[in-house]
Amino acid sequence: MPQQVCMGAMMTCSFGVAPSSLVVLPVNRVTTNYMPDANIMDNKPLVNILPFGMCSSPANPAVAAATAAALGVLTPMPCTPATVAPWAPGSPTVMIANMPALNNTCTLNCMWGGVITFTQAGQVTVEVG
Repeated sequence: MPQQVCMGAMMTCSFGVAPSSLVVLPVNRVTTNYMPDANIMDNKPLVNILPFGMCSSPANPAVAAATAAALGVLTPMPCTPATVAPWAPGSPTVMIANMPALNNTCTLNCMWGGVITFTQAGQVTVEVG
């Protein structure tokens, strides 16, 4: 069964070079082990989703410009997450602040083509359906 995601969960991006941790502000007023729980709307770049080191996606304008300047040699540039849609699919049965709870099987798409996934949920005791 999927695990509830909370503050400190570890994520990776398919085009990033380093892991990042999820930041969950305590506005939902639901906690697991004293850490704020996340819902599918905890998807804001540079608020909830921190950079993943360097980005190697050719769709990222910074990477495309650097690659063009290097005469076509792929040149990674600093990651700037560009997430606009909510996490998907979310928990179908558990709601947090009137939105589906975020579990460790959810994914988030970046506008630059990356797919963000969880490697660790931030806790190991609470499962959600």
